[in-house]
Amino acid sequence: MDLRLSGKRVLITGASQGIGLGVAEGFAAEGCHLILNARNAALMEAAAADLRKLGAASVTVHASDLAAPGAAVALSAAAGVVDVLVNNAGAVPQGSIDQIDEARWRTAWDLKIFGYINLSREVYAGMAARKSGVIVNIIGVSPFHPTNKNVAGAAGNAALMALTECMGTGSLDDGVRVVGINPGATETQRQVVRWKARAQAAFGDENRWRELTTNFPLGRLARVDEVADMAVFLASERASYVSGTMISVDGGSGSSR
Repeated sequence: MDLRLSGKRVLITGASQGIGLGVAEGFAAEGCHLILNARNAALMEAAAADLRKLGAASVTVHASDLAAPGAAVALSAAAGVVDVLVNNAGAVPQGSIDQIDEARWRTAWDLKIFGYINLSREVYAGMAARKSGVIVNIIGVSPFHPTNKNVAGAAGNAALMALTECMGTGSLDDGVRVVGINPGATETQRQVVRWKARAQAAFGDENRWRELTTNFPLGRLARVDEVADMAVFLASERASYVSGTMISVDGGSGSSR
């Protein structure tokens, strides 16, 4: 299927590893111009050569911390024309309301929540002026499984879902689509570290971590490419009538609670 993405300029945040890097690989295979953002320039530069081999028309790296004041404005200006924005940067610590103090909460939300908001604001203006563009927000399924052990993450993701719905319901008038993806537990480097620690505690052997994931759909975590492929599809003209909604890539677990 031709997704008609060749030559598009795609800005991806949190692109140094995990889902962000997987998304970059997906767009590279479609012949897109990639603009990568994360805090770690070395990791992105190391990935750039591989992305070009996959078919990326070009790869540009802009290292910055989107939690910093003015960072979204600077990144948008440096990126220039953006046809597709994939908001992906940030992770929110797990814990109950009494375990996450204000400083940790604000630090996490400054990047993932306000980072998405601020960059979307900047990039949307250019898209609306050109009457063309797509914003894809990588969010998460935690609001579907509310628990006091993940209060900051679930609350933040719920806010991003609302942001996506609010923007996407009227964005078509500006020629822009705004969509969200809610990945379930996904086999990223960060997640594997967590599962290995649990396996070490449970079995005394971190290499047995996959035994702890058999209760997930298909007996495993989601693969990064399964999330990335959805982002690429939603950004394409093949999804031209999709806006203001979220797609869950969780094996159906969000519907089974």
